[in-house]
Amino acid sequence: MTGLVLDSVSMRFDLPNGSFVQALEDVSLDIKTGELMSVLGPSGCGKTTLLNIIAGFLAPTEGTVILNDHVVSGPAQERGMVFQKGALFEWMSVRENVSFGPKMNRVQKSEYGPKVDHLLEVVGLQDFTDKAIYELSGGMQQRVALARCLANEPDVILMDEPLGALDALTREKMQGLVLKLWKETGKTIILITHSVEEALLLGERLIVMAPRPGRIHKEYRLPFADMGVGADLREIKHHADYGVTREEILNMIWDMEEEIMGRTEAAA
Repeated sequence: MTGLVLDSVSMRFDLPNGSFVQALEDVSLDIKTGELMSVLGPSGCGKTTLLNIIAGFLAPTEGTVILNDHVVSGPAQERGMVFQKGALFEWMSVRENVSFGPKMNRVQKSEYGPKVDHLLEVVGLQDFTDKAIYELSGGMQQRVALARCLANEPDVILMDEPLGALDALTREKMQGLVLKLWKETGKTIILITHSVEEALLLGERLIVMAPRPGRIHKEYRLPFADMGVGADLREIKHHADYGVTREEILNMIWDMEEEIMGRTEAAA
């Protein structure tokens, strides 16, 4: 069976004073190959913890993560990560960054070179291959990060707030690029975001998580990602169903944030 399965995943962090934080509780998901899923929720609901467990950076205290019939027990090439800041090698050129993974895997340059050239063209950086990372804008650096991730040919791409630090125009362009890459590569993509609008645009499947302990509160199946491929994303936002769903989710998360604030005030 292909795809990604989370089976009753829970995560508990034990603290030095003997107490603990239950970050996630009984999260189960069945994500088919090629799905584009966005994850939303109030701060502290365990979104990034969940992504780190899928990446293999954290081992869950309970439950199992299975990818293509294999239990995830640590980081591996089959799961690529794109962070909020690209985590690029500043001293290397654009081409060297994108080539890094294949080189570490001892792939011959004659094999990975054309692939790297193609990826740089796909993300619109074919004219910047020899530029140093520090010479690029934030949006261009995230394009490098996407290309570097794809160069490793992962089955699943994990994105932790990858567009959060970008200005509005650049962010919209990058959203369009993510949709384009999703359709062209057929990769499974899981994207964490704090933006309801972004989650609606970049999630054919959207998960809203409840506050700590983090768990799935509601799931949506949406048409906007498919509609947005190659289209003007601003036009998608004018769709009647988009506005209705946006308000529903905003109110849902607002109520959760109010609940969290109420707990904090009561504890004080």
